[in-house]
Amino acid sequence: MVKEIVENLWNGDSEAQIQAAMKLSRLCNKQKHNLAESGVMVPLVSMLHSENCETIEAALYALLSLSFGSERNKIQIVRYGALPILLNLLHCESQTMVQLSIAAMLTLSSCKSNKVAIASSGAIQFLVEFINSSSSSSTHTESQLDVIATLHNLTTCQEIIPLVVSSGVILSLLELTHNSVKLSPLVEKAVGLLENIVSSSEGGLCEVANTSGAIRIMVETIEDGSSLGKEHAVGILLLICRSCREKYRVLILTEGVMPGLLQLSVDGTRRAKSMARELLLLLRDCSSYSSRQKQINRELVEQIMEEIDAGEKLADTTLRLVEEMIAKLNT
Repeated sequence: MVKEIVENLWNGDSEAQIQAAMKLSRLCNKQKHNLAESGVMVPLVSMLHSENCETIEAALYALLSLSFGSERNKIQIVRYGALPILLNLLHCESQTMVQLSIAAMLTLSSCKSNKVAIASSGAIQFLVEFINSSSSSSTHTESQLDVIATLHNLTTCQEIIPLVVSSGVILSLLELTHNSVKLSPLVEKAVGLLENIVSSSEGGLCEVANTSGAIRIMVETIEDGSSLGKEHAVGILLLICRSCREKYRVLILTEGVMPGLLQLSVDGTRRAKSMARELLLLLRDCSSYSSRQKQINRELVEQIMEEIDAGEKLADTTLRLVEEMIAKLNT
């Protein structure tokens, strides 16, 4: 069967190529490895140039199948010129081909050796434009999740991050988060990508901090997001506050962060709890108090933290008292 597939991919007519590509997808890993060694990536990439949708879809399925679990095959697919074709397919009218192209980009971007090549191809701008496109279908949402995951893969390479920041993706992710249900996986992934960017780029951090409404969006995510979404959001606010406490402390407090932040310090993930508590301390301002008053305030905060460590959920009355205490410290 392997020899027949190779022969049909290289020399068969359109129908024979489609059937061969479909059979390839059903082979075991060892057979796929043998096929890859025979150079079938070349005719498969050539099939992507076809004007026949069925041919393109069959080739995309086959390439995805070959790339699964094989870094070498992912590298070869890029080397044989698949990237420009995949980017063009993002504008295709066929939703299936768009989905498959994005899935292929995601798979190829997971390979370290492909990251710079993908970034250099202009893919980042194409991916950001896709995030900006508006659709409420579940199919589109899945594709947006794949696009965000692809960009996340690329941002693990430090030299690519400036290209990502300059692409306008930060504003796109903020708008996506603002316009989506905060508990959704889409927001969780979008805020996760934002945190990854701002933690690796001073320029990205400044852009998020100074974008109108960005802090409010993070506060809303802390209030209504998923566990991981809240963790990423508090991480972003903590990075912003650390970057210039004097500038951003009041801005963060003004957006009403305290209730969500206090609750997160009680029932968030381990990482979220730690960051929430650090941010709580950064948001205090005892500069106008005497040394004795500062000590009292510190002891009060430590007492609150001890109660939190005991694992007890803060009652509404306690939350209100803590908020009043923080408010007094800030006057």
